[in-house]
Amino acid sequence: MKHLILLSLLLVNLKLAAQQPIKPNAVEIYNQIQKLNFLGSVLYLAAHPDDENTRLISYLSNDVKARTGYLSLTRGDGGQNLIGPELREQLGVIRTQELIEARKIDGGEQFFSRANDFGFSKNPDETLQIWDKDQVLSDIIWVIRKFQPDVIINRFDHRSPGTTHGHHTSSAMLSFEAFDKVNDAKIFPNQLVFVETWKPKRLFFNTSWWFYGSKEKFDAADKSNLVTMKIGTYYQSLGKSNQEIAALSRSRHQSQGFGSTGTRGEEVEYLEFLKGDAPKDKNNFFDGIDTTWNRIPGGKPIGAILQAVEKNFDFKNPSASVSELVKAYALLERLENSHWRTIKLEELKKTIAACAGLYFDAVSNEQEVTRASTLNVKVEIINRSNVPMKLNGIGAVPVYNHKEEQIIRDLKNNIPLNDNITLELPKDLNYTNPYWLNQKGTVGMYRVDAQVDIGSPDVQRQVKVGFWIAIYGVEIPFERNVVYKYNDDVKGEIYQPLDIVPIATSNFAEKVYIFNSNKEKTITVLVKVGKQNIQGTVQLQVPENWKVTPTQIPFSITRNGGEAIANFTVSPSNESSEIVIKSIVKVNDETFDKSKIDINYSHINKQMVLKPAESKGIRLNIKTKNERIAYIMGAGDEVLKCLQQMGYDVDILKPEEISNEKLLNFDVVMTGIRAYNVVNGLAYKQSVLLDFVKNGKTMIVQYNTLDDLVTKDIAPYSLKISRDRVTEENAEVRFLAPNHSVLNYPNKITIEDFKGWKQEQGLYYPNEWDTHFTPILSANDKGETPKNGALLIAKYGKGNYVYTGLSFFRELPEGVSGAYRLLANIIAIGK
Repeated sequence: MKHLILLSLLLVNLKLAAQQPIKPNAVEIYNQIQKLNFLGSVLYLAAHPDDENTRLISYLSNDVKARTGYLSLTRGDGGQNLIGPELREQLGVIRTQELIEARKIDGGEQFFSRANDFGFSKNPDETLQIWDKDQVLSDIIWVIRKFQPDVIINRFDHRSPGTTHGHHTSSAMLSFEAFDKVNDAKIFPNQLVFVETWKPKRLFFNTSWWFYGSKEKFDAADKSNLVTMKIGTYYQSLGKSNQEIAALSRSRHQSQGFGSTGTRGEEVEYLEFLKGDAPKDKNNFFDGIDTTWNRIPGGKPIGAILQAVEKNFDFKNPSASVSELVKAYALLERLENSHWRTIKLEELKKTIAACAGLYFDAVSNEQEVTRASTLNVKVEIINRSNVPMKLNGIGAVPVYNHKEEQIIRDLKNNIPLNDNITLELPKDLNYTNPYWLNQKGTVGMYRVDAQVDIGSPDVQRQVKVGFWIAIYGVEIPFERNVVYKYNDDVKGEIYQPLDIVPIATSNFAEKVYIFNSNKEKTITVLVKVGKQNIQGTVQLQVPENWKVTPTQIPFSITRNGGEAIANFTVSPSNESSEIVIKSIVKVNDETFDKSKIDINYSHINKQMVLKPAESKGIRLNIKTKNERIAYIMGAGDEVLKCLQQMGYDVDILKPEEISNEKLLNFDVVMTGIRAYNVVNGLAYKQSVLLDFVKNGKTMIVQYNTLDDLVTKDIAPYSLKISRDRVTEENAEVRFLAPNHSVLNYPNKITIEDFKGWKQEQGLYYPNEWDTHFTPILSANDKGETPKNGALLIAKYGKGNYVYTGLSFFRELPEGVSGAYRLLANIIAIGK
């Protein structure tokens, strides 16, 4: 049977991401019931993914039973990526999902501001110049007013600028300021259309010995102003310590390599009181705050019911609690709208469904669909209890209180109801995309115009199905995202989100195309369609002084998801220039100018990012030799592709392949970023690599961090990596060895080559080195001493060893011409 269901065009802020349905066991259900009886909330606040204290978040959520949120001001866009080549916005998408997965484990909720992680910042003055301070402050106040925390906890100290990342201190400073302003109706009054002012009870700083400089100093410090929390709880029903749960949560940060080993036993967290009403009980920071149902007018009888449910819970038969839970739901629904009423209604619905074994599924037969198309959805509903209930209807949401189909059926114990429905998708449905990337922002801020969207952690899914279920005579609406599900022969049942895609997208084969001469190049574009039987044309847009042939290429693709390749010949201008090459696809009268990027890792939900279909074309006055390069991949970068664009013959060399005989085929060995941090095999191949240099060849080592090196002997002479870096990409560069060949051959390097660098000049520079090394460059951030370790070169035997912390891994994919010219010279050392 099919039912025609028209999707509402009303857009709402959706929290649920497509994922495998949650199927809680009796212990987890009991924990949900305990949380129903606690009406207190905490907001933890810091700057980045990974800044949060998962031990404390887990303790507050699972032991205290408080509603616990984490506000990360950024999405971690400016960091490095240990699991793949994605950087900047795409890395932010990954880290967003990692935080969402972390919260699923430790029980917290996730929020973000619009602040863009533009990279390392050494002080809050710089941070707040690049961020829009008022916008970030507005976002913090918005999240506080929406979440209404009783207690706010800062991860960092607002009183110590310059001692840690500038983003860290800024997060604490802004939180400290917001605490006093959030209850003032004159502050950001436009927000009050959607939320009310709010007054948190108290503000803390989550201090530790680290902030005191040493454990000895912390042990000797006055702790009279600190609240102590013993967070080493062992949850017998779960078989895990609080720290073990926290470690599982933190280990979701895979792109940062933050896998964590759980600990056990007593452990204490310290909170320094900063503002508000100080708790009298130093072991209870909720002291003096009513966290019972009495805080809701009319909530006392609901609390009495739920306390009895908790006391009488039957672990062998959770469904025995359903009747009382439904009574509590009906009472709560009659109360006036309020913050806690909304929260607890949702919690009650989840708990009722869990106790009854009530399962819903709405599954599409396609993972990608287009606007204005017909979507077939398979619906499954099953009641796995003896609780009497009826299905009153199925309909598209968000259209509450309206059911397109009145399908009144009894839901009998363990008898599934399967149905097929048809959704007619509207023509103006939003494409699936991280909402903060829909509009062009600035270096420091993402642009999100809709107030209600700000703070929301996830991609907003619009295609949902509602189920109206009558339980003991009380109708309760449930909803589910439409998802895609398939069976993998190895992994079994796999869920993926449903994506709304353009009819056609196009992707360039390369992000950057380098033209070393007037010689033409082939530029390849991959066209992909989201519907069957699509015909159209693809063309490239370039400036008038560049030439493209042919002007357009037709394509015809019969299969949904099918692809076609279009090869264009591009001739550059005569003079040096940098251009944007755009791909335009035309289907009938519609024009499509987006590329589609899929991000698919096993530890997060599949993500889709739409961005302008563009590549960069660079006509460079650059000379290269014919070196053959062996590239040893590290933590993941796109330098290898950029080397190939420069015309080099490049092979990936695996650690197990490194041998004296194999290396005879190469002139240069180059290691990827953080290779000596993540490639264990290099520890056993270093002598072979250094012999390669000794025999007259060149080895180039890109930056590594100073922690967890697989071998201390990464260089032929002593070299000590530090945390030195130059974060100001436009910092003045000085030549320490102007006559060195690396600055003169085959390209003459000038200060102009360091203009237009992105995010940073470099990072993790050595600060001590043997006299065999020659430092080439010097630069520093404002107010700091010169940093001379960006590029170090040493003769070793007949060859050259090069260590560089310059951020080639960022500059080359961004098409920074000076970075290409300098790297060509480094590769040519010894010629």
